[in-house]
Amino acid sequence: MSSFEDKIKGNWNEIKGKLKQEYGELTEDDLMHDEGRADELLGKIQQKTGKSKEEVKSFIDSI
Repeated sequence: MSSFEDKIKGNWNEIKGKLKQEYGELTEDDLMHDEGRADELLGKIQQKTGKSKEEVKSFIDSI
């Protein structure tokens, strides 16, 4: 499991709040997280925000 997936698993409520602050266009439905599907979640965030995978991961890593 990557550090990205570990971070999401361990701190999801905090991360979700920060993502919604940073990317106001994200909704609760966009941020539904099923364990083991971090890449799918990342893809949804990318699609909704227009940010690259690296930008989104970097933002999450900075939390």
